[in-house]
Amino acid sequence: MIDLSHSPVRTAARPPAAECRSLLQDGRILTVTATRRPRANRAEVKCVAPGAPALCERMLEVVHLARLTESRFDSREQVVISMDIAPAATDRNWELAVVLADRMVRELWTAPTPQVCAIGWSDSWQFGRVDGGPHTAPPHCGSETTLMLGGAGELTHLGALHGHADSSAAVSTVRSWFPLHSGGVHDALCWVEASVYPLDGAGSEEETISAPGLDAATQHAVRQTLAEARHFDGNALGRWRTVLRFEQPRFQGNSWQLALVMADRLARGRDFLPRGRMIATGSSSAWHAGRVDAVEGRVAKLELIERQALKGDRVLLPAAWEVEAGEGYAARLRARGVSLAWIERIGLI
Repeated sequence: MIDLSHSPVRTAARPPAAECRSLLQDGRILTVTATRRPRANRAEVKCVAPGAPALCERMLEVVHLARLTESRFDSREQVVISMDIAPAATDRNWELAVVLADRMVRELWTAPTPQVCAIGWSDSWQFGRVDGGPHTAPPHCGSETTLMLGGAGELTHLGALHGHADSSAAVSTVRSWFPLHSGGVHDALCWVEASVYPLDGAGSEEETISAPGLDAATQHAVRQTLAEARHFDGNALGRWRTVLRFEQPRFQGNSWQLALVMADRLARGRDFLPRGRMIATGSSSAWHAGRVDAVEGRVAKLELIERQALKGDRVLLPAAWEVEAGEGYAARLRARGVSLAWIERIGLI
């Protein structure tokens, strides 16, 4: 691992830029442009696609997920990524081009020729895998163009860009579930997924945590929660690059906090995996002390968990709820093969 937190800041008359082309399914040539500028308290990545907010969100998600297994971490600069044309909603050929443009502008990968054409996509960028792409080279690319075909075409994982082995085995990913209650038919147990990759010598803990798909306020809350909970571990800060994903990126309240903390602890090997799902709800105003507090909606959330918990699941609930829930609640869950713990602190489960 390489720590850039104390290396000299690069200077230039204007922000450097990189371009990477892609061939869309309808035959059009798309150009992805990535520029680099001092971050100045801005977001680490900004994606521009006027009139296409869903495309911007997907571009951001691809970049954040693909960065997980990078060996270098430098948060001083912002990368702005744009496209010259909009692909169809179902077209994903451009994803690899976005990943490569992002790496090229940050000088993490240098193509052997000035022009690059990349065609490929992935359902698991957080593992560095490239799942799909054409099997043969398209006729549109010239002889002076570096052609990168994803999946069976050529490039199956991002480590191959540097002649490295597939780094996906070093990524640990765990999901846990929390009750998402809105008072209607859409009440459900929703998952939060934590993916961690070893990192040495990182800067701010919160800057190493990405949560693509969430609004700015929720991202801040998620990063702060995880950073504080890791502080309680004593030896967890500065060791991980982390990507967090939520099944439902739009939610209110704090029911997710304990589930997030447990997914991260399980991914880092701090707790044992249950036979089934880890289901947890709870919040805290003092995660740095490991404390678990109650959340609102106790009755509805207890009922939802009881309805949807399955044999082998492990349920963690705030200790403050135990008296109101009554002894019968735990007995009913145990009768169905579900284990339950009422907890006041993490690490004592």
